[in-house]
Amino acid sequence: MFVIEAHPFAHPYAVRLIDELQAEYRLRYGSPDETLIDAGEFDPPAGLFLIGLLDGDPVAAGGWRRLGPGLGEVKRMYVAERARGRGFARLMLAELETTLATAGYDRVVLMTGALQPEAIALYESSGYAPSEAYGLYADYSDARFYGKPLAIGVSRE
Repeated sequence: MFVIEAHPFAHPYAVRLIDELQAEYRLRYGSPDETLIDAGEFDPPAGLFLIGLLDGDPVAAGGWRRLGPGLGEVKRMYVAERARGRGFARLMLAELETTLATAGYDRVVLMTGALQPEAIALYESSGYAPSEAYGLYADYSDARFYGKPLAIGVSRE
């Protein structure tokens, strides 16, 4: 069974999955994602970090943090290789969007890379459209920026 739970950004499950993600970035891009992150940015109410557990095994991660009034950013979306191809990324993204909307955000943005075609396909098929570049990688040719409006007050039922 796959379940999604909130955990602190510094929780051992999160640390393990983020380490796996950074290792994948090193393979694909030659270096980790160097975006500055303060673990406290993912603490409610201004943020949230989620872990997807498959029969108790942490296999997926994703979080959001506040970028500005009504604007949240999805960060550290990842599904472990051992659990890919089963729809867990789509479930995680949907839960991130729902929790953002429930928290009152009306727009979400994210950044991915050109060497992550699976992520690009997920975001585009989930209603994300290219958006304005921002942050550390704003001037990188391999960076891809996406955004999506959210329905405020979405029920979690």
